Amino acid sequence: MKTDLVHRVIGAAALAFVGWQVGTLVGSSSEQARNAGIGAGAGVLVGLIIAPYLITRPYEALRRLVSRTPPGEFVYGVLGLIIGLLAGALLSYPLSLLPWWFGHVLPAAAAVVCAYLGVTFLTMRRTELTSYIRSRFRDHSGSADQEGAYLIDTSAIIDGRIADITQAGFLFGSLVVPRFVLSELQHIADSPDSLRRARGRRGLEILNRLQKDSASGVNIVDSDPHNVAEVDGKLVKLAREMSCPVITNDFNLNRIAELEGVRVLNINQLANAVKPLLLPGEEMGVRIIQEGKEINQGVGYLDDGTMIVVENGRRFIHSDIEVIVTRVLQTVAGRMIFAQPKSNGRD
Repeated sequence: MKTDLVHRVIGAAALAFVGWQVGTLVGSSSEQARNAGIGAGAGVLVGLIIAPYLITRPYEALRRLVSRTPPGEFVYGVLGLIIGLLAGALLSYPLSLLPWWFGHVLPAAAAVVCAYLGVTFLTMRRTELTSYIRSRFRDHSGSADQEGAYLIDTSAIIDGRIADITQAGFLFGSLVVPRFVLSELQHIADSPDSLRRARGRRGLEILNRLQKDSASGVNIVDSDPHNVAEVDGKLVKLAREMSCPVITNDFNLNRIAELEGVRVLNINQLANAVKPLLLPGEEMGVRIIQEGKEINQGVGYLDDGTMIVVENGRRFIHSDIEVIVTRVLQTVAGRMIFAQPKSNGRD
């Protein structure tokens, strides 16, 4: 209520000044004082009535927009606004020299257009700009990555491969587990579902292993971003605040973090990158364990989990056979190999 009253007073004062200025321009010199008073009075009346529509409601809408805008996007928006206004200011002088009303209208229009374009362009390219700035910072700081921290997602802990990666020496820096991730892991370990309970307990065992075997250990932090309900959202916001990457194998978290400009180390992508390259025509051994989706297909798996679809391999179910690779298909879920039994291929 007090804020609304303040806005009404400000609106009344502003429109009173406008009405007074307009009144001084209307009528003869003897009537200008009276017209100025009438204009000021009308401005006060109109300002008290319409101020909530001109000030209060736009102010509340702007406040809600700012509160929902991520900090990174807000910073880039402000920078874009400043750059746009500077560009508009540089254009205002030559535009003001134009004849007729162009010299009065175009400078203001140029400032508005440049400000809009500056905000739009910088917020649209914030991810690329953030990556570029970080890469330049790493180039100048040298060992910034080695001294950094890595936030670990629940899925990466349960997966377990993070322990092997750390033990192999591919990560330099401390492993950070937020308290809300640990709470989620404990909740999974206490689940009435036997499968989820086993996965949660496996995650706790992996954490104990990391704490013992990792060179820098595991740091449990109490940071818990407010106004964010989901664990994925908390991780992304905390990663932005700490300026550190997130280790995960969750595809959805991967995409959200990339949109927010947060660096992601995806364990599944790493596993796919280090898988041995197989070319059509190469021979390999595989055990057929089940039928495929198509007629006469058999399906087997490599030690790393890669699926092998063997044409005419149904009759070899529960048998170890030699196959010849016919093609390799890379999908979002991973790599899939198509092959045929060596007896049906070329000698």
